[in-house]
Amino acid sequence: MAYLTSHSTPLPEPVRIGLIGSGWMGAFHAESIARRVPGAVLGAIADPNLGSAEDLAASLGVAKVTASPEDVMADPTIDAVVIASPARFHAALITQAALAGKDVFCEKPAAQDLDELDAALAAVQAGGVHFQIGFNRRYAEDFLAAKEDVAAGIIGRPQLLRSLTRDPGNGSIPHAAKVPAWTIFLETLIHDFDTLNWFNEGAEPVEVYAVADALVEPGLRDQGFLDTAVVTIRYSNGAIGVAEANFSALYGYDVRGEVFGSQGMVQAGRATETAARRYGADGAAAKTPRLNVELFRQAYTDELADFAAVVRARRDGAPSLAAAFTVTPGASDARRALACALACIESVKQGGPVPVPGALTLQSLPAT
Repeated sequence: MAYLTSHSTPLPEPVRIGLIGSGWMGAFHAESIARRVPGAVLGAIADPNLGSAEDLAASLGVAKVTASPEDVMADPTIDAVVIASPARFHAALITQAALAGKDVFCEKPAAQDLDELDAALAAVQAGGVHFQIGFNRRYAEDFLAAKEDVAAGIIGRPQLLRSLTRDPGNGSIPHAAKVPAWTIFLETLIHDFDTLNWFNEGAEPVEVYAVADALVEPGLRDQGFLDTAVVTIRYSNGAIGVAEANFSALYGYDVRGEVFGSQGMVQAGRATETAARRYGADGAAAKTPRLNVELFRQAYTDELADFAAVVRARRDGAPSLAAAFTVTPGASDARRALACALACIESVKQGGPVPVPGALTLQSLPAT
């Protein structure tokens, strides 16, 4: 037990987190946990690519490195895991962690179909562990402010909602041939679906109509790689949402959201790095972010800080404190967004609107 030097009040033991996956997103989460998340310690890193895991561990001073996620799950000193592996492994890893009694933070999507997600969430419920999904936009300052306005009724009843993601690019996608089919829905627009669902909280997405094509890389259309999409979502309260994505915005990383209601409108997001502008003979200009970890650096940190705080409160016997974290996206949010993504895939295949699958109700899911 650590103690303050000025008096005898004990400090709580830090939450020890194990990381599963040391790729691009895993490495950023590792750095956040090790250097920016208060009350958390990165206790282990697991990745079948052991060299990658060892390099990351060495840079952050992490002693335990393994090629096997099971080694992390079985470690009694690890309180929780952060899953940042490729998406096809997410559901199985969630299940393993829950069975081992570890609280779980998982990058999106939590699964690739609803059956495997339901099985993983059943394990979460049976294990009594905390589950959080990585929908980081909920932690971005401007998106939080917009949500607060909507929740307070300032813009009235939501009627039209919009969310967009435009990934930076230069007119081509060099790695496109290696990207799994339907990535634009399952790993990109799934953020927008959650944003719209969150802004329109209390209503259910009931139908989607998705149009998608390969406009950046037309040569990959026959391989199923789509890089441009627009989705219309109808909600149970009558509101209509629109989500759009493209994988090659020449001007930088562009993420925005909007809610138009009966009494006004609120917007979130910007395409510029800061509010600063440069003015010269060629006109006005501004710097733009080129990476998700630039635009959402603080949001990525804050979501892990919330996760660590909830894990610590639950571990230390303070369930009322854990329940106070209302932003934390959980099981029902993961399922609702995935259901929208899967419905979009069917809509593109069928060429028309399709219902959003909703076999589970919110009350059927664990409240963690």
